[in-house]
Amino acid sequence: GFTLTLGLRAQSFFDANTIQDIRIYFNQPNWDYQMDTAKWGMDGYTQADSIRVNGVVLNQVGVKYKGNSSYDSTYVKNPLNISLDEYLNQDYLGVKTIKLSNQYLDPSMIREVLAYSILGNYMEVPKANFASVYINDVWIGLYTNTETIDKTFCAEHFQYSKGTFVKCNPILNPSPSTKSNLKFIDSDSSSYFNYYEMKTNLGWNELVGLCDSILNSPEALPDMLDMDRFIWMLAFDNAMVNLDSYLGVFAQNYYLYKDGTARFNPIVWDLNMCFGGFPYIGGGGTSMGALAISEMQNLSPNAHSTDSFWPVIKWIQSHPTYKKMYWAHLKTIVGEMIQSGVYLNLAAAYQAL
Repeated sequence: GFTLTLGLRAQSFFDANTIQDIRIYFNQPNWDYQMDTAKWGMDGYTQADSIRVNGVVLNQVGVKYKGNSSYDSTYVKNPLNISLDEYLNQDYLGVKTIKLSNQYLDPSMIREVLAYSILGNYMEVPKANFASVYINDVWIGLYTNTETIDKTFCAEHFQYSKGTFVKCNPILNPSPSTKSNLKFIDSDSSSYFNYYEMKTNLGWNELVGLCDSILNSPEALPDMLDMDRFIWMLAFDNAMVNLDSYLGVFAQNYYLYKDGTARFNPIVWDLNMCFGGFPYIGGGGTSMGALAISEMQNLSPNAHSTDSFWPVIKWIQSHPTYKKMYWAHLKTIVGEMIQSGVYLNLAAAYQAL
């Protein structure tokens, strides 16, 4: 049944203690040029003749380059998005899309897997591990293999499949004035089209309603947003200095999914610049807020506590109960993961692997 396949999928293809072996075969000699062209054009898939995942052969799959700053046509090792069912109805252990990140700006190569391993103790996260990738039997390198955050993921994690689903990343190039920060603009949903991507057919009015409530009637927020999960996210971002996030200059890289209780839940993604890999905390709607390493090591837990460009942080920091929850969650993460040495032990284990 449904859960069994997903359970199997979770245990093997995303098992953090194993490295997946992925071999892609293209018939066309200019496959790299075709994929670069597609990336700059309509962003469609290039057909590979076959793929071998841990020895299992699947014919005719779609492959494309993904990523923004992590992609460059001159790189040998670009992020990959592989659609196993693009041309044929097929999957690998229930997985239909394979998302491979190239560990951009991460000399440790383990930030993303380590960060998800830590955050998974406190909220719903995609599973992540490592994959060794070959194209036409030439080794391209070690990648991070991350479970896709889609409607299937949401149905599995929130036991509800009909929710509004929003990707909170600017459609435009993110900038200090282009954030996915849940700031209320006005009641016209088209004002939000450049800052969020709606993954369901409907939902813009609900997103606008959420932003409106944050600014104008925050006492109604607990009925619209899972405050505890949002606070866990903020505590994690601060403790682990994950600034390419809601906490940082672009206030991005999270999803919102409305569950059966009619509340939005945040889901974090794109953690390759966690642990201080991205030094921009931002300030207002104009500053990048670049931090030196010493400033990131001493990042204030009260960052943005009075800044209206981070309206959820501002509300939490001004609310006696939520502020206490935030400090409690921060203390929990610091105690369980940092003071205990767990994050360093995990890091050493992943690097040994």
